[in-house]
Amino acid sequence: MRPLTEAETRAVFEKLGKYIGENIQLLVDRPDGTYCFRLHRDRVYYLSEKLLKLAASIPRESLVALGTCFGKFTKSQKFRLSVTALDFLAPYAKYKVWVKPGSEQSFLYGNHVLKSGLGRITENTAQYQGVVVYSMADVPLGFGVAAKSTQECRKVDPLAIVVFHQADVGEYVRNEDTLT
Repeated sequence: MRPLTEAETRAVFEKLGKYIGENIQLLVDRPDGTYCFRLHRDRVYYLSEKLLKLAASIPRESLVALGTCFGKFTKSQKFRLSVTALDFLAPYAKYKVWVKPGSEQSFLYGNHVLKSGLGRITENTAQYQGVVVYSMADVPLGFGVAAKSTQECRKVDPLAIVVFHQADVGEYVRNEDTLT
């Protein structure tokens, strides 16, 4: 488990910035202590510094995971955000999309959000902006990228894609053997 390099930190913060903007600072300096990001086997973990000090006594080969996995780096060194980061992204999300109850299951199966399933969308959402997807009961379901801006969403036909799927809580069941 090692600290992120400058290039890795930039890649992680750029990806997080698409979803929570300048609220990244709130993830690091929290009222309950200081938190940090660490890399272990191409995966980025988010953990408290207290836990980091305790983990220093464990050999690197024996350590499986520590803290919350925020995502992983691909072979081409691009950062891919994981669904396990949803609990930390949802409270600080700048742009949100709410889906109708009939479309929740479709999204949780890994499909994109269509205009017919769109309940509400945050005002001034730009095209290709990172959004957190909620149910109408304000339960975070996942996250994706807005395929259309807020203004375009009002004019498109009901079968047009408005949010590209990236991750959802259904992955806990579909990919339970690969999530750490």
